[in-house]
Amino acid sequence: MQTKIGASHQTSFLMPTLGEQLDPRQPLKQLADTLPWSEFESVFGKYYSEAGRPAKPVRLMVGLLLLKQMFNQGDETVVAGWVQNPYWQYFCGMAEFEWTVPCDPSDLVYFRQRIGEAGVQRILKVTARLHGDKAQEAEVVVDTTVQEKNITHPTDTKLAHKIIRRCWKLADRNGVKLRRRYRKAVRQCVMAQRWRKDPGKRKAAHRALRKMKVVAGRLIRELERKLSARVKQEQRENFELYRRVLKQQTGDRNKIYSLHEPQVYCMSKGKEHKKYEFGSKASVVMTKTHGVIVGAVAHEENLYDGDALKPALEQTRAITEARPAKAIVDRGYRGRNTVDGTEVLLPGKPKPGQSKPESARMRARFRRRAAIEPVISHLKHQYRLMRCFLKGFVGDQINLLLAAAAWNLKKWLRAAALFWLHLLRFILNPQIHATSSIHL
Repeated sequence: MQTKIGASHQTSFLMPTLGEQLDPRQPLKQLADTLPWSEFESVFGKYYSEAGRPAKPVRLMVGLLLLKQMFNQGDETVVAGWVQNPYWQYFCGMAEFEWTVPCDPSDLVYFRQRIGEAGVQRILKVTARLHGDKAQEAEVVVDTTVQEKNITHPTDTKLAHKIIRRCWKLADRNGVKLRRRYRKAVRQCVMAQRWRKDPGKRKAAHRALRKMKVVAGRLIRELERKLSARVKQEQRENFELYRRVLKQQTGDRNKIYSLHEPQVYCMSKGKEHKKYEFGSKASVVMTKTHGVIVGAVAHEENLYDGDALKPALEQTRAITEARPAKAIVDRGYRGRNTVDGTEVLLPGKPKPGQSKPESARMRARFRRRAAIEPVISHLKHQYRLMRCFLKGFVGDQINLLLAAAAWNLKKWLRAAALFWLHLLRFILNPQIHATSSIHL
């Protein structure tokens, strides 16, 4: 059941509210007063029942999600830091300073699952709308990146070893006595993999890997014989996954790289320091002049960049309620001139008969296109896009959208802070022209 929203007002001059004690010039307080919290409460209210125990306030949960992403925190650390920071508490709608944690960190998991991708996309839409006309530009910049999943570097040895250990745990949990556990043999096979790059021990490492796959297959078949029908039905998908992993070869397509994240795929982006990345491809759409993110889409398959352009522009239209006239991209999008009415601009030789002013404008566009590269770097290093810790492909979508929303909010906070600095600078030096501006 959704929590009732109570009115917060000052009870007396001896007991001011939390908002009245805080610095009104603080950007986070200004952002808290600017965001349309009532819109979140009305939109997300449909996910709650009329009966049952009252849930945590919607503003509290949305505020914690945004604070977590803006300040690069985890679920546990953002809840712990909330107790110590009065501005965070005011941002989440508290009328008085609280001394206890607002919720259990797992409540953030359930709230993300409750609102889903559509709810988080609504949050991104609200953050883009905060920038007004800056988010309504006719020209956008589009690029793709890789959102890596929280998995270890996959090898056949690791996957086979994990299958064997899972079979051991399943047998112990259901009281199944295995004919043989192969502990010593598995340990010797794992040790043999340590020298697989040594030319003299490479064959022994390959033999050990084949033996581990044989052992894993024996354990799977024995469990299928001895487990009850109910447990076999529960583990049917896992056993099919295990068999698929044990059968896959080096040159196969759609390989499994992780047992707990089977949807992960491999991408080669041509980086010198990291040849392969494992996760999901993500498209980021940014307005050309002001750098507001108006689209962020995770792709379930490793699409060609030109094919990934259409869903990115469709989401941009859903967020800004207008389709961009031009999309500026790099040469990885070759083969697409228009996408659903949006002109795709790629760098290249000037067209025959193109005037010098038009050529200069095109060069300026492509120089501005490079601005999305540091934005993606900021998303990765400061807004939790470097590695996704959320479960499944839905977790990839939610994490990407929250990172884009956090970028927009931090951009708004910087603009608010620079406004006061610029005002103070103008007061101290009146000769500065009033129309001078600071470019973000």
